[in-house]
Amino acid sequence: MDTTETTNPIVPDYPLPPLVIDQQGKYFLHTAGRWATFLGIFGFVMTGFILLAAIFVGSVFSLMGRLNPAMNMPSSSGGATASTILGAMSGVVSFFYVLIALFYFFLSYYLYRFGTGIKKSTTFNDSVTATKSLEYLKSHFKLIGITTIVIISLYLLIFIGAIMVGIFASSALHQ
Repeated sequence: MDTTETTNPIVPDYPLPPLVIDQQGKYFLHTAGRWATFLGIFGFVMTGFILLAAIFVGSVFSLMGRLNPAMNMPSSSGGATASTILGAMSGVVSFFYVLIALFYFFLSYYLYRFGTGIKKSTTFNDSVTATKSLEYLKSHFKLIGITTIVIISLYLLIFIGAIMVGIFASSALHQ
């Protein structure tokens, strides 16, 4: 899921001094690294809980079907029973839970790698590790940004769809 960008850095017309981070900046980065590591580990634990929910959601839907006798009656159209539909829905819900867990895993992974790397780089003054750590932070924010764009797009499509349904319903009422 991580892509490597091979863009050329923007170079100004005049020479810039090298980036130097003082002790206070290193302290801030080290503290951010500790929090990022904590949040990454917490994210891994939450990913596990989401996967457990994905596994057990099928059992919950099945139990709902067995406990409610009305769900085992065939529908009036002679189709599937409500419990059969619940069984199919459990697979769909489990699939979405696994997708959410996968997304959450990568967010946590990038954050954890940034945290552990930046702590090491500030402790040992290792610029190579710091650069790699900042690449993980970039990937973390890139994933959040892409997800935000996708969600905003979905909201926009839902909004446009709701307006269209409203227009069609309104025109059907006036006929």
